[in-house]
Amino acid sequence: MSLPKYQIRAQYTPTTLTVYQAYAPRIGEPAARNGRFPGAWKRDRMTWIKPSFLWMMYRCGWGTKEGQETVLAVEITREGFEWALRHSCLSHFDGAVHGEQADWKRELRSSPARVQWDPERDLQLAPLPHRSLQLGLSGEAAHRYADEWLVSVTDVTPLARTIRARVQQGDPVGARTLLPTETPYPTPADAPAHLHP
Repeated sequence: MSLPKYQIRAQYTPTTLTVYQAYAPRIGEPAARNGRFPGAWKRDRMTWIKPSFLWMMYRCGWGTKEGQETVLAVEITREGFEWALRHSCLSHFDGAVHGEQADWKRELRSSPARVQWDPERDLQLAPLPHRSLQLGLSGEAAHRYADEWLVSVTDVTPLARTIRARVQQGDPVGARTLLPTETPYPTPADAPAHLHP
């Protein structure tokens, strides 16, 4: 069965949703240990969160890329995630959504969250036809993410390494059984148009 080209898929509960990030150990390890980002984590920089585990594996090379050796599963409130969706704009200009480029630039300057749709990945990290959501948080959104929305932070680097090892050993079935279960997320009806393509 083919999936819609644009669809938010995530692991979530009635109140929380899990996103993934990868950091250098000096940030990732204390974050997982304390359930909070350490002082070295910069609230004034844009931070990108990804509900797709495999897209995160593509981005960080299964936790092997320099500065991305610690893979975190960050559980946040659905209320916070949906606040970010409602206050987001596309990271690129789309004439069907914005009309004029000046409108998009104005929206970009005022929005604390940015949406980017990237090709989802398979176990080989090859691109798939459907897209995966990346959400960039800056300003107010980044502060809320770190200080209000955070529920838990878990180091899933060992899981990433185990899944990668099974893929390399030619055991895709075994690898797939270890993947987090990600299902379509009910996009809020009042979310911006770029979330209802």
